[in-house]
Amino acid sequence: MLKKVFVAPDPGRLRLRSAARAVLGIGLAVAVCGLAGHSLVAAITGGLAALLALFTVTDATVRGQAVTTALLPVVGFPVLALAAVLHDHPVARDVAFLAVVAGGVYARRWGPRGHALGVFAFMTFFVTQFLRTMPGQLPELYAAVALSLVASSAVRFGLWCYERRLPPPAAQPRDEGRGLARTTTRQAIQATVGGAVALVIGQMLSGERWYWAVGATWWIFVNTASRGETLVRGFRRVLGTLIGIGVGVVVLVPLEGAAVPTAVLVAACVFGIFYTAAVSYTWMMLSVTLMAGALYGLLGVLDPGLLALRLMETGIGAVGAVLAVLFVLPVTTHATTDAWIQRALRCVHVCTAEAAARLSGSTTADPAPHVAELEAILGRVRLSLAPLVHPLSPLRARKARARHVLALLDECAREVRGLASIAGDPEASHDARLAAACWRVEAAVEALTAPEKAARQRVAAASAEGPRQGVAPARVEGSLPVEGTAGVEGSARVEGSTPVEGSQPAVAVAVAVAEPALAHLHSLERALAELATPLRSSPRAPLIDA
Repeated sequence: MLKKVFVAPDPGRLRLRSAARAVLGIGLAVAVCGLAGHSLVAAITGGLAALLALFTVTDATVRGQAVTTALLPVVGFPVLALAAVLHDHPVARDVAFLAVVAGGVYARRWGPRGHALGVFAFMTFFVTQFLRTMPGQLPELYAAVALSLVASSAVRFGLWCYERRLPPPAAQPRDEGRGLARTTTRQAIQATVGGAVALVIGQMLSGERWYWAVGATWWIFVNTASRGETLVRGFRRVLGTLIGIGVGVVVLVPLEGAAVPTAVLVAACVFGIFYTAAVSYTWMMLSVTLMAGALYGLLGVLDPGLLALRLMETGIGAVGAVLAVLFVLPVTTHATTDAWIQRALRCVHVCTAEAAARLSGSTTADPAPHVAELEAILGRVRLSLAPLVHPLSPLRARKARARHVLALLDECAREVRGLASIAGDPEASHDARLAAACWRVEAAVEALTAPEKAARQRVAAASAEGPRQGVAPARVEGSLPVEGTAGVEGSARVEGSTPVEGSQPAVAVAVAVAEPALAHLHSLERALAELATPLRSSPRAPLIDA
């Protein structure tokens, strides 16, 4: 588990920069609240608001992120007031909490902005239970949240806005359909049912800390799109909480809420949350559990019994989530994972086309942003396939095939990265063999993502060629329809077609650049050909169906 976190790739050190910026932004937010004379409760509320703004706002553009951040108080302030007013009315409070759960999950249908606003609304209600907010505290809490969002935004959009130089993140596949055919609708119902189960059992266990169970159910549903993903996330949440409580007993309880060491520990936990979120939910939950325990220490209520209660409430929340995803409008992993695999393959197509254009002399073609997008998409593929490749999965055959798909997709990504680096070489020049190989790769992608279209292209190409032999087929709609992907020997190679202009050394350089590029293309072609077997399995034994 340690290796997974600290050896995991971090292209551009994005995780490191995100974690460091979060510590700086949240630290500044809390400091501003302190300088403004706010109470400890208000400073904690402001710090959590800053954390949520930095963690959940993930719009594709910096402008979009700024707009979503500005909308957070519009959603959060009314929910904060509602929760505070209903604090002494348990039945109405519980109904309102479940309504916020349903609305927060359903808001995902509006993309990253809806997701961020839904999370902020839920956490605003949650924090009022955590801090026992009363109506008289609202003005101070509003001011603390506003100051914290301004401070964290100054860091995110002013002092350290590295997103301006990054390609936009991979977009989610569209949630098609209406009513119960829409995934977000089904998950909203699931989360509400699961939250209701967690709320009832959690209140039976503790009349004061029941909200931890509802919070566990909520966060298990966040960023999941299928039954399998939710089950795996629930297991990892309980495991991370268990480890965090063990560490908390050793580290937090002896501190007895001492301000300076606790503040340092909270900063370390914030760093851990942001640094590990993309690679290990277990480690992220360990950091969240330690941070929550540290905040309880600052409030003077931390003891081993409270940590044990935290673990039991988390377990109840996980049970609520599991029951909901298994028995209430279950969403299988097949459709979700297939959509992400299709996106990954199409991104390979775009990367190859951009590299081919660059190798042909285009000054505007650039495969680098698409390579970054491919890495992001593959992260989603891994998340979708996590239920099958999990060590506890009993489906051995499907586990092996899922791992095979992941390995081949990773190989495609490696070859695309290598091809992009060669295409960026200023000495790279056009070679007919490279063009033919790129077309074959595009055709292989078409065969996997749109087999009927690829078949029509092959027929059209065969009709256009007629009886000619030994000539590369004409390109049809951006790809070269060829039978099979045999590699170097089976490729449509045009001998002597490398343009020879200028001096002999220039030709030698061009050939030296072309040969490694050809190697990457042939390896990519071979990996795509191998993908056909697991992705075209019999419907009676689907590759991915949880």
